[in-house]
Amino acid sequence: MTTIKPIPDGYHTLTPYLVVQGAAQALEFYKNAFAATELSRLNTPDGNIAHAEFKIGDSIFMIADENPHCTDHSPKTLGGTPVKLFLYVNDVDAVFAAAIEAGATQTRPPANQFWGDRMGALSDPFGHQWLIASHIEDVDPSEMPSRMEAFFAEQAAGSTAE
Repeated sequence: MTTIKPIPDGYHTLTPYLVVQGAAQALEFYKNAFAATELSRLNTPDGNIAHAEFKIGDSIFMIADENPHCTDHSPKTLGGTPVKLFLYVNDVDAVFAAAIEAGATQTRPPANQFWGDRMGALSDPFGHQWLIASHIEDVDPSEMPSRMEAFFAEQAAGSTAE
């Protein structure tokens, strides 16, 4: 008797599922911006994507075109999204530049952050927000409160954290 695994091989316990207008175009964007690989695709009779899966690094994502009949609405239909996707990469500056070249919009340029990451933020052409980062420093937990205080003081003074 074969035992079925409750979490299939290759999947993590949490898998982002993106809903967009133009899922086929979004898949191409993610391939160009983040070196994603498409794993599977199921099209609806009208040519939209009912469900597709792709992989960025070691993480699988799911994606579909919006379908109001299933309460699947894209960030564009909703007027934005409160959800951000955090992507760790080996070279934040190279991946960030590739994403901008592929059509993303910078919302915060890559900069060294107080918690030990170099991170930038962007919006993809489909309304999803991405934080792209490379870990560059292991910060001692005892230093974190003073670093955070300095960061917020700098923000209050109107400058950016570098």
